[in-house]
Amino acid sequence: MKQGFPIARAGEVIGLLGGSFDPAHTGHVHITREALKRFGLDRVWWLVSPGNPIKKHGPAPLAQRMAHARARMQDPRVCITDIEAHLGTRYTARTLAAIKARYPGVRFVWLMGADNLAQLHHWQDWRQIMSSVPIGVLARPGDRISARMSPAARIYATARISGRGASLLGRSNAPAWCFVNVPMVAHSSSAIRAAGDWQGG
Repeated sequence: MKQGFPIARAGEVIGLLGGSFDPAHTGHVHITREALKRFGLDRVWWLVSPGNPIKKHGPAPLAQRMAHARARMQDPRVCITDIEAHLGTRYTARTLAAIKARYPGVRFVWLMGADNLAQLHHWQDWRQIMSSVPIGVLARPGDRISARMSPAARIYATARISGRGASLLGRSNAPAWCFVNVPMVAHSSSAIRAAGDWQGG
């Protein structure tokens, strides 16, 4: 880590998992390990966001969420980073553009749950996201059908890589996306907060 920026070498394939991680939980750990295994990734960066522009109420303090994420995800292949705070970006498209400019020669894969694919067409500059980096989609409880029928899935149907070819995703050129089914872990940050098990903010 150098002044808030992770170190990466040209030729590496790095998965990017963005979110508020408010708090990080076993579901995040689970899909990260599945992504490493399925998509041919060398490493994964958790991009702990300063704040989600879509959500009205702010998350717990960034330092608190970072510390909790590091305690939860202990794997040498995974880097917990607040790179968006250093880049000054809030939206995914801008974050990706800034990261790609800073790390020439590194291959990035954007990781998301199937629930995010279902609503991707509502994200700012979502087509730019699709054309910027390959996208690895991991199925989560209850979201498989809506994700596969989503506008993004339909519009980019020809860019889809089959689950059997998932390991090639990291070496593919965008637009490219792959949807894989993973064993279900039905944890969510909102449920943890609702249960009073996370004292953020």
